Amino acid sequence: MSTQQAVAVMEPGADFLIDEETVLNLDDHPMTQLLEEFDDSYVNQPQTGDIRHGVVVDKRAGELLIDIGYKSEGIVAGREVDRLEDEFKEMTIGDEVPVYVMREDREGNLLLSISRARAESDWKHAEELLESQDIFTGAVSGFNRGGVIVKIGQVRGFVPASQLSSESQAMQLTEGEPDNRWMKLMDTELRMKVIDLDRRRNRLILSERVAIREWRREQKEKLLESLEENTVCEGVVSSLADFGAFVNLGGADGLIHLSELSWGRISHPSEVVSIGEKIKVMVLNVDQERKRIGLSLRRLLPEPWETVPDRYEVGQVVRGIVTKLVHFGAFARLHEDTIEGLIHISELTERRINHPSEVVAEKQELELRIIRIDTEKRRMGLSLKQVAPEEESVEFDWEPVPLEENKANGAEGGAAAAEAGVEAAQAHVETEAEAEDAQGQDPEDPEYVEAVI
Repeated sequence: MSTQQAVAVMEPGADFLIDEETVLNLDDHPMTQLLEEFDDSYVNQPQTGDIRHGVVVDKRAGELLIDIGYKSEGIVAGREVDRLEDEFKEMTIGDEVPVYVMREDREGNLLLSISRARAESDWKHAEELLESQDIFTGAVSGFNRGGVIVKIGQVRGFVPASQLSSESQAMQLTEGEPDNRWMKLMDTELRMKVIDLDRRRNRLILSERVAIREWRREQKEKLLESLEENTVCEGVVSSLADFGAFVNLGGADGLIHLSELSWGRISHPSEVVSIGEKIKVMVLNVDQERKRIGLSLRRLLPEPWETVPDRYEVGQVVRGIVTKLVHFGAFARLHEDTIEGLIHISELTERRINHPSEVVAEKQELELRIIRIDTEKRRMGLSLKQVAPEEESVEFDWEPVPLEENKANGAEGGAAAAEAGVEAAQAHVETEAEAEDAQGQDPEDPEYVEAVI
């Protein structure tokens, strides 16, 4: 600075003017650079608990030197290296790693921890999951008698037995040591939600049950929007009830009503499907308001009556099992088939009886002869009395007799025979008509039940 400029600055009222050359000289002043370095050092000075991103600058036996942008490198050594295990061997100079600032030792070395940095990051992630209530997946890494352990990074989360889903609870071992009851869940991937967290107590509680419930709700919403009636999809039988079978279609369950499981009459879904079985089903209806899906299994199977003419004929002897007794006869299901036929009470035996139970019983297997097939009305007439004993050789002509020939034979038989047979014939016609009506009805229909009673 010149003498004139110095005097001008010192004189009262003088204009304080600094030319461009003077400014440049001040920027290059050594004191200015020292002040800048001091400020940077102060601002960047690491504090205990800080998490920094550093770079490995040296690797020694049981020790890492990490540059975190401070005046000296930090050290990862001792137990911190032991916690890294095999990862320490794979680390090379230049690798970027997160570190946790612990403290300075007596020699002024800055001690760092890689495992603590990762744990802090994992705790932060767990806190975000608790706040957002997002669902995440994790593998079971340990267990005890009270539940299982699932890690979020390096943080151990505990899933109490009461917070496991019904599927997971079904896998517990009922025999052996109680501590090993959850052994079968080891390494299993589970859907989880964070339901409780306390950093000070190192407490992290997870729930699979809550996560599964919410996940299924979301999946059901998506499924209800995508499903269309009369489409075919694949699922797994998840549970059975007296009224039908539930099928998991991928997070949402649909119901196959008992009447839609089989073309034949069944008393329980277990006669057709079993839990865990993979099946294809047809979507019958989708109720968006009630969140229900109606399914059918039988509609993907051939309708049995369509193939009856190819498999059965009048006069054929078949094996059947009695399924139901009514006052006018017995219903029997053909062997290895869903087709049911009626054995009219007049076709059970040659002698006169008051009820079919005098001759046959439910679940009894019989040799029967087919005496009538009506595919349009889906009716089949069976006979027990017309099955000839094996030692006899009897041939039957099952062709219908013309009406004119019936009249001629009746005339030749004489008035006495006709008069004697009128009452029996009328009774037979009435019971045949009654049987035909009943065979075409649903036994569960109230009118049918009333008629039977």
